Amino acid sequence: MTTTTRTYAVPGISCAHCVEAITEHVAPVPGVTALDVDLDAKTVTVTGGDNDAIVAAIDEAGYDIA
Repeated sequence: MTTTTRTYAVPGISCAHCVEAITEHVAPVPGVTALDVDLDAKTVTVTGGDNDAIVAAIDEAGYDIA
């Protein structure tokens, strides 16, 4: 089975709290094996997990994907 790495542009990321909120929502998504929230680039890079579940988790954290 191939593990997919996806990068999402999340322009609303602006502070450490944003990073923490997204991490708290995305990390528990089943299948996620790696997560990087880049404050400077305003991106969320996720390895593993279901795309729809990841998008929903980012949305539940209060952020929109560009």
